[in-house]
Amino acid sequence: MSAIGHPITPRSGGYPEPRLDWRSASVLRRVALFVVVIGFMATCFWVARVDPVALVRGLPRMAQWASTAWPPNLQELDAVAYRAFETVAIATVGTLVAALIAAPMSMLMAGNVGPWPWLSAGLRWFGNACRGIDTVVFAILFVAAVGLGPFAGVLGMIVHSIGVIAKLNSEAIETLPRAPLEAAAMSGAGPGRIMAHAVLPSVLPSLSSVSLYVWEANVRTSTVLGIVGAGGIGIEIKAALDLLDFSRLFTLTAAVLLMVTLIDQCSAWLRRRLV
Repeated sequence: MSAIGHPITPRSGGYPEPRLDWRSASVLRRVALFVVVIGFMATCFWVARVDPVALVRGLPRMAQWASTAWPPNLQELDAVAYRAFETVAIATVGTLVAALIAAPMSMLMAGNVGPWPWLSAGLRWFGNACRGIDTVVFAILFVAAVGLGPFAGVLGMIVHSIGVIAKLNSEAIETLPRAPLEAAAMSGAGPGRIMAHAVLPSVLPSLSSVSLYVWEANVRTSTVLGIVGAGGIGIEIKAALDLLDFSRLFTLTAAVLLMVTLIDQCSAWLRRRLV
């Protein structure tokens, strides 16, 4: 090495690997970033109170509970089926209403077709607020407003899904080529006609695909809405846990797995037909 960080070419004519200068600014920045990341992760583990010993001690208790879950409780299967369908209904109605509201909202949010920048910014803020708060939190608020039952779950799911669908669909609109939009504007079409005849047909497959994905996610989310009193099969799951009725809990868990699997298969089939 003639100088730190500069390799010397050997007499054989080969090119050696450059030596690492631990005093260089780039290396020091990487080391500092690594230390910060490790410190952050260690702090997260400490705040989360990760305790593998507690897990090991609790596994025998879980195994004992699992042993009491067999055979499953097959009584009142009609009530289980009704709660499962109620769960699907909450997710379906919530996703459908949210998709209908998010379709025009996403076009107004998109920066390339939105007629008023101030309106696009306001709708983006509203969508971020809807998406940033979980469905369960909205369900709790609506339970306080409209009372216990699936309607509160539907309302909470609508508000959260509006933010998700509008965000994803507006990003798809912003990727549209500008040439067709400019051609429609030059022909004398107004913003409403451009959105109805140029934007909506182009993004309708994306809107359908996004809505189906959100529907799948909402079915899984709606299984826990009953825990906060917002309807669905979560009510039965909470009751089984409170009573330590693990045979019934096994039946309810199997019903949830079957329901989610069927919804995933149905959604995939619809996407292949619509997209």
